[in-house]
Amino acid sequence: MNNSTSESLAADELQSEQAANRSYAAQVLREAFTQWGARLGLFWIALLAAVAVFAPMLANSHPLLVSEDSIVSSPMLRYMTIGDFTLLAIFFTVVILLFVRIRFYKKVITLFATGLITTIIAFMLVSPPQLTVYDQYRAKQAAGDYDWVIHAPIPYSPKDYIRDAGDTGLEAPLTAVTPMGDASLRTHWFGTEENGSDVLSRMIHASRIALGIGFVATGIAMLIGIIIGGLMGFYSGIVDMIGMRLVEIFEAVPTLFLLLTFVAFFERSLYVMMVIIGITSWPGYARFVRAEFLRLRQQEFVQAATACGLPLRSILFRHMLPNGIAPILVAASFGVASAILAEATLSFLGLGLVDDPSWGQMLNQAVQSSTFNWWMALFPGGAIFLTVFAYNLMGEALRDAIDPNLKKSAG
Repeated sequence: MNNSTSESLAADELQSEQAANRSYAAQVLREAFTQWGARLGLFWIALLAAVAVFAPMLANSHPLLVSEDSIVSSPMLRYMTIGDFTLLAIFFTVVILLFVRIRFYKKVITLFATGLITTIIAFMLVSPPQLTVYDQYRAKQAAGDYDWVIHAPIPYSPKDYIRDAGDTGLEAPLTAVTPMGDASLRTHWFGTEENGSDVLSRMIHASRIALGIGFVATGIAMLIGIIIGGLMGFYSGIVDMIGMRLVEIFEAVPTLFLLLTFVAFFERSLYVMMVIIGITSWPGYARFVRAEFLRLRQQEFVQAATACGLPLRSILFRHMLPNGIAPILVAASFGVASAILAEATLSFLGLGLVDDPSWGQMLNQAVQSSTFNWWMALFPGGAIFLTVFAYNLMGEALRDAIDPNLKKSAG
């Protein structure tokens, strides 16, 4: 009996010690994701990220594998781009880092290094063909030139307009049954858009744009906000005064109208949208970081680090930031949702990307013709709603975890 009691006391002491060693941000994340809403939101975002990374394997007119005259090849692999290989490398690096116990900043450095090295290697080795003829594989398969062929689950690329099936256009789900070649029937689970391409394929590939613009734009805003807000909070005085004036100037810039101006007069580029959203969204993060650093600079561990003569970057980003980043994570979750909505709004207005698939662009096609194309409203609109809702669920859970008033009322 005494042994079991001592063992339980030792286990409790170990758990208390582990909790004390965790940073404030780690404790907030652990508490937030005990809520079902945050778990559901994280599950949807993780699923969407996996779909975006493996989009070429899920929806592609190029077969995954073919055997022609007993020679096996992969057309899908031959047409993969530099971005495809970079996304795959980053995805598997993230999966590995989830099971490696190292400091967070080392994980971030490893992730950036992996993406940079993979991009450089892919730039030197990867050269997909410039001319793409999607119907050549269907024609060869109909003629019996292949020994066997393995297609993607959705055998259509987002820019495959299926011209070999005749005049195609807006067709409702499961109604496009035009015979192709060897009398096989084409099936589009989510229907087709105005040019005849498969809606489900375009939605899968459009998830890359939605997640990319959300993460990259928010990452740019967080990076600028953390640096400027950290300096404002740590130094205070004249630095804080100049920083706050800069924050007020950028807060007065209307992001949507600035985006409309750039896409109207310059090239419509996803990277331009990311940069504009990022450099106009950082003031909110700077305010949060400033408030947290003003509180933390009076703490004993910060004063001890300063007295020891540690460099500024170590004090700000290694000691203070892990204990003050929790409110920034809340703002980041809502910031990603806002960036996705901004891109969808531009695409819906017809000012988004020209040729690349986008949820907002597809949503616009729901009301373009004389009849209401319900599938063009339901599926892209549902994807936008679920993605934004998932980020809001995680943001609410994080906000609840750091709100002391809610903790007192719950207690």
